[in-house]
Amino acid sequence: MKRILELPEDKNISVVIRPTLSNPEFEDLCAANPGLDLECTRDGAILVNTLASCAASDANSEINAQLRVWWWTHSRGRVFGSSTGVWLPDGSSMSPDAAYATEEQLSALTAVDLLQFLKFAPAFVVELSPSAKRLAETREKMERWIGNGALLGWLIDPQSKSVTIYEHGQPAHTETGPSLRGTGPVDGFVLSLDRVWAAYRIRH
Repeated sequence: MKRILELPEDKNISVVIRPTLSNPEFEDLCAANPGLDLECTRDGAILVNTLASCAASDANSEINAQLRVWWWTHSRGRVFGSSTGVWLPDGSSMSPDAAYATEEQLSALTAVDLLQFLKFAPAFVVELSPSAKRLAETREKMERWIGNGALLGWLIDPQSKSVTIYEHGQPAHTETGPSLRGTGPVDGFVLSLDRVWAAYRIRH
């Protein structure tokens, strides 16, 4: 099986690759291609996503940094970044831009589990829309997170400077403003959106 993949030069696209792989084979493929963002649909098709732009990478680092600083205040559960692989109950595999799993979710993990993909949806998931053209795709991804067990999701859209909030069992709603306060699994977390938007500005 060929394990090194070449990504097309076109931006903001996904490529479907077949034949389907077993879960261990897919994890091996991801390990052999650390520079690619690979995900897997529930029917086994592999999605090869383009790498993030400079601004998106900066914004994503800012989000993860703020989430980590909040975690330091209590040190319960775990924070995950965009390189985390997650197997979901529907059989698909996705990676969040940022996520937090509660202490209760992690209670049954073994030392072996920590060296593999996470096998459940984190309680809190953040997705950063890479472009206006991929906003609908990012919405669908967030809906899959919630449908597979995530309790709270934030879809951050830098183009409109807004955040759509998804909560299990509740209709999605959009908020704007300089900051956003967490609820439920991330109660007490406050994300400075102004710092996230700053990643998209020219700075000298």
